[in-house]
Amino acid sequence: MSALEELKDCIAPLGVPIETGVFKSPPPEEYIIFTPLADEFELHADDYPGYDVQEVRISVFSRRNYSALKNKIIRAVLAADFFITDRRYIGHENDTGYHHYAVDTAKIYKYESEE
Repeated sequence: MSALEELKDCIAPLGVPIETGVFKSPPPEEYIIFTPLADEFELHADDYPGYDVQEVRISVFSRRNYSALKNKIIRAVLAADFFITDRRYIGHENDTGYHHYAVDTAKIYKYESEE
């Protein structure tokens, strides 16, 4: 399973529309975008990767107060054993009226070759 799939599974019960990359239909009052940030083999010392670190940004867009949704997302992500590597308010988009808040996540997966 990938980090994108696991994040979708843990956040979907919140009932907020989720897309990967770009929101494809007319956006509602609140929605979430997943953006893959990195797939890394950083945790190895013997020239063969043992673990795959997958990082995904969760962008929260809300025309309302985003704090309650942000807190629900953070609880869901932590409960699914993800690491939160950064959280930040990106800003208010004056042209659309959305607040944009980002939660950067990472999860470590055991890497297994197909041998």
